Amino acid sequence: MARGRTTKVLTQRWASGRATRSPDELIVEEPLAIHLDGVLVSTTMRTPGHDFELAAGWCFTEGLLGGATVRSCRYCGTGNAAETGYNVVSVDTGGLAPTPEARLTTTSSSCGLCGTAEIDDLTARLTPLNDPPRYDPAVLAAVVERVRVVQPLFTATGAVHAAAAFTPEGEPLVVREDIGRHNAVDKVVGSLLLDAGARGERSVAPGAGLGLYVSGRASFEMVLKAWAAGFATLVAVSAPSALAVETARRGNLQLAGFVRDGAMNLYAPAPGAPA
Repeated sequence: MARGRTTKVLTQRWASGRATRSPDELIVEEPLAIHLDGVLVSTTMRTPGHDFELAAGWCFTEGLLGGATVRSCRYCGTGNAAETGYNVVSVDTGGLAPTPEARLTTTSSSCGLCGTAEIDDLTARLTPLNDPPRYDPAVLAAVVERVRVVQPLFTATGAVHAAAAFTPEGEPLVVREDIGRHNAVDKVVGSLLLDAGARGERSVAPGAGLGLYVSGRASFEMVLKAWAAGFATLVAVSAPSALAVETARRGNLQLAGFVRDGAMNLYAPAPGAPA
């Protein structure tokens, strides 16, 4: 797909008491309809790019795959992809995934759980991580800068979030950007999932043994996605919510918030809890 993820518009800038006209680079936001085995399961607002990863990652973190392997991803699936503006992706498991139920509402770029069930139902399908690695705070502090220097869309527009999978040594493996925080995470998960499939591996926890970085806050749904994908650690540059902390402790994840300028708050495991 050759479409750009940014576009330029003419704007009037006011500064130092005078107005000037100049082009401004903006991020593109378009809807993406996700189909799983022929059933429409979601429509999400996203930044075009890595759409197959987003669709596969979303299906995985939402628990729709049920352990089934993604056999293929393609645009549209019912006709010419260009006719739908490359805004429809079909994920195929050969019918091995459980029969999906469509999400009733559109997911905005700022919302991850619209139209889903109760919180207990969302976490019931997950079990606490078994003896996950704990990262040294110095490693977590270094991840922020390592990811920041490989965010071209943010550098160009200042309007996107980033997510990254990183090693226990703090080395970013996969970095993705999107106008939606949740989309960026799903693109990372989808990348790991599809890479495993390309190697002929069936991955039930594509993030196992890795950490997950998010450029925004650590909300409940961010922790839920990290837990579902098997990430050992979630690092956020902003604050977590109380429910996010509770969920991270419940899932046995390591959760760090306000990670900036070499400092952070470690919220999970609970202080004094066994490592």
